[in-house]
Amino acid sequence: MGGTKVYLVRHGQTDWNVGSVFRGRADRPLNDVGHMEATAVAEALAVERIDAVYASPMKRAVETAGPTARARDLRVVAVDGLIDVDFGRWQGLSHDRVMKEDPKRFRLWSEQPHLVTFPDGESLAMVRRRAMKALRSLAIRHEGRTIMVVAHRVVNKVLCAALLGLGDSHFWRIKQDPASIDLFEIDGGFVTVHRLNDTAHLRDLPGRIESDF
Repeated sequence: MGGTKVYLVRHGQTDWNVGSVFRGRADRPLNDVGHMEATAVAEALAVERIDAVYASPMKRAVETAGPTARARDLRVVAVDGLIDVDFGRWQGLSHDRVMKEDPKRFRLWSEQPHLVTFPDGESLAMVRRRAMKALRSLAIRHEGRTIMVVAHRVVNKVLCAALLGLGDSHFWRIKQDPASIDLFEIDGGFVTVHRLNDTAHLRDLPGRIESDF
């Protein structure tokens, strides 16, 4: 039947993206720019065959997936394994505040992210295990077809690293801008990358930001 094509999309902009706040499990909706980005994603994929649409259960991911799903009369199916990283006690705090209150761990996160377990939260290894399990399951379920998967910056960066055969130590070497599009083809244990952090569809949108910390 051939491999499964996966359009991996990061959710669109929220107010906390602009404010550089650790979002994690805080269920923030898209802002006005984010909704425009979601529409732009749908327009960019309008001519592509997409057989099913999946997303993290969080509002910002479901809302980003919505326009693409509606254009095909599909529903957005929430997948728990794609939920954003649990930042634990960092959640809801600005980067500046964490830098002051937890400087050693913040520096480690900046330089060696694979060694960090967020206080009362997750590590990148934990995110990789659950997110890859979810993605592999979806790829098997839709073998020979094309799916869209909408998740989060941390989740997508970890998934991209895993699909490219890289360890989590490469986390900061992979960009995932808001509403960016990746395209992978998964055929058993063989993975081909076709697109990575594609933002051409967002070029003319006012108020958009690139990848935040």
